[in-house]
Amino acid sequence: MSFSPDNPDIPTSEDKKTGSSSLQDELTRLRLRATAFEQSEATVEALQRQIQAYENSTFWRLTGPARKVLEHSPRLKHLLRESARSCRGLVSGQLPDRLRHSWRTRTTKPLREEETTQPEAQTTRQSKRTFRPVKEDHPPLRFPRHAFPVLSIVIPSYGQVPVTLQCLRSIMRHPPSYPYEVIVAEDASGDPAVAALRAIEGLVLIERSENLGFLKNCNEAAKAVSGTWLHLLNNDTEVLRGTFDALLSRLQTDESIGLTGSKLLYPDGRLQEAGGIIWNDASGWNFGRNDPYPDRAAYSYPRDVDYISGASIMLRRDLFASLDGFDEAFAPAYYEDTDLAFRIRKSGLRVVFEPASAVIHHEGVSHGTDETSGVKAYQVRNRQLMLDRWRDALQAQHFPPATHFLRAASHARDRKTILIIDHYVPEPDRDAGSRTTMDVIRALIHAGWLVKFWPENRQRNHYSLALERLGVEIIDETNPYDFPSWVAENGPDFDHVMIMRPTIARAFLPDVVLNTDAHRSYYGHDIHFLRLEREAEVTKDRQTREDALTMRRLETWLWPQFHAVLYLSRYEADLVRELAPNAQPHAIVPFCFTPDRSARPVTSGKTILFVGGFGHPPNVDAALWLVREIMPLVRQRVPDVRLILAGSKPAAEVRALASSNVTVTGFVSDEELARLYATSRVAAVPLRFGAGVKHKVLEALHQGLPLVTTPVGAEGIAGLEDVAAIAETAALFADALLALLKNDALWRERSDAGKELISAGYSPERFGEELLGALKK
Repeated sequence: MSFSPDNPDIPTSEDKKTGSSSLQDELTRLRLRATAFEQSEATVEALQRQIQAYENSTFWRLTGPARKVLEHSPRLKHLLRESARSCRGLVSGQLPDRLRHSWRTRTTKPLREEETTQPEAQTTRQSKRTFRPVKEDHPPLRFPRHAFPVLSIVIPSYGQVPVTLQCLRSIMRHPPSYPYEVIVAEDASGDPAVAALRAIEGLVLIERSENLGFLKNCNEAAKAVSGTWLHLLNNDTEVLRGTFDALLSRLQTDESIGLTGSKLLYPDGRLQEAGGIIWNDASGWNFGRNDPYPDRAAYSYPRDVDYISGASIMLRRDLFASLDGFDEAFAPAYYEDTDLAFRIRKSGLRVVFEPASAVIHHEGVSHGTDETSGVKAYQVRNRQLMLDRWRDALQAQHFPPATHFLRAASHARDRKTILIIDHYVPEPDRDAGSRTTMDVIRALIHAGWLVKFWPENRQRNHYSLALERLGVEIIDETNPYDFPSWVAENGPDFDHVMIMRPTIARAFLPDVVLNTDAHRSYYGHDIHFLRLEREAEVTKDRQTREDALTMRRLETWLWPQFHAVLYLSRYEADLVRELAPNAQPHAIVPFCFTPDRSARPVTSGKTILFVGGFGHPPNVDAALWLVREIMPLVRQRVPDVRLILAGSKPAAEVRALASSNVTVTGFVSDEELARLYATSRVAAVPLRFGAGVKHKVLEALHQGLPLVTTPVGAEGIAGLEDVAAIAETAALFADALLALLKNDALWRERSDAGKELISAGYSPERFGEELLGALKK
């Protein structure tokens, strides 16, 4: 069975044109298929007897129609398979135990080494097999020959030509986007079918005159490559879309990484490995082995790992050469990829699993799975060699077997580990709170912390990918545990827990306190009751005033429950200190921007821009005030002035503001928002209530766009009065807008001063320093 729908089966030798149904043809077909997957004469004979008996059975004939239905309904097939398993468990009395332990047994199972090697050098020639020509429906295999390849794909092989051809076809279907070469290193198997490889246009075929064994064959082949990057790929694999580019991109964009590798899948779609764990006794586990859901969030983020099975790994050619390749002390096979990962890490580089690269691995094809015979027997010997060689590192950096999975899966015994809890996965192009959450996460990752994120709504969406690409595991709906169960199991592994927003803290704090001794911090974004009080003052709404009182009681109770309380301005930290003397408040830089002191050209035109998420009441009120009271005053002196209200979730009352000179955009992408900033003349932030530092104010300054705001909009931003106009009434606000619309010299001065303020005070470096300083106190 193939995981990929466009992956052809291994070709058979049955000639449909002649309609032959002779027993000899049937035996030949079975012999070819057995050769591809087992290379064992005994297995071939057993398969012949079993298949012939099965196909002659009454059951096989009667179930023919059902099989046709299942062939066209994979989901039904899966449901029936799971139902059958449950029935067996119920009959045997094991169903409760299976349900209770299913997650652990699916996600971590004892290591059964990937079949990455081939037979040891042979002194006795293996039996030859002659294959009849087969009819193939595949296009001819051919590969480009580049004068200067970027990537060299090395495939060690020992006979098994149908398997190797299947691997090569997958590469032809899903090639790298960079110049590349494909090298097959055939290790003197004596198989006459190797002639089929010689005929492939563009393939570099190395044919050994003597058998070297898997490990030495790889080392010698690596010396013959031309590419900057080396991809070692088992011949019993099939690459999928993006396999190569994801690995190469990971290495090219992060120079701290020395080795990366793919997610390995079984042909039926189950997970074979998402990186490997090595315990302190040198035994290992394939993380996630046999999980039928390989796309769980637990396997979908790049992370440091102890090692990656050598079935699909990539590194720099010169790094592999500088380490003399695989250590031949591990010949003929096993633990050579683990030892390579340890040596790369010792050199100061990282070993990182890349989930965006996925490979189907037909485990067991190379030389079986019996650990008591053949090359598999070397697994036990080489484990002891690994233990003797790396004993100090294993004791210092690795855990005892089957413990601390949360840290062990990410090679994180000595890394600070934090759990962040918020209402949903950050949506940075929709709200400012999400932007600052992402700033926090980036700063922690940059400092080397291991970050786990628990969204209260547990939802997985298209924003999840951006967070995962940073190296963050999201404990979302793909994880079967609820929070009390999950934190009870994993709580001891955390150094720190950060909870955002008051209602989230109220819901999660009891289980956090009960299950972990981790340092607790509260990140409020803004003081919610203060925002509600100001809204009530403007709207005179009684319910809002009552909500403000309720929120005040909640927030003032929460603050002392945490070891650190983080807000984005000094006035908020001072208010916390005043209202809750036992709390530990800290003011940190609210947002961060890459410093940019380049002068922005003066923007012509008469466009005023207001940016805000209109699911937030302060922004709705600001838009109404701007359009109804401020803009008529501006339009008296500049009749053709244009206003853009840009932001997600515009309420009906905001949409109703649209007219010939007022544009309500709704959601805009980051790219479109940058275009609006670049083409607008002035930014307006007319907030009459709210709390905390306003991202939209800092963002406009960073873009070099002069702005006018209110005292509420200016709150918490030191020095803003020197670079922007602050107006409290509609008349003063309109006058400030008109000055910037008409005066290029003033515009130039404000633009430069605003960019300097942001570059000096809101850099990622300063943000990280203040955040980490607060968390360590």
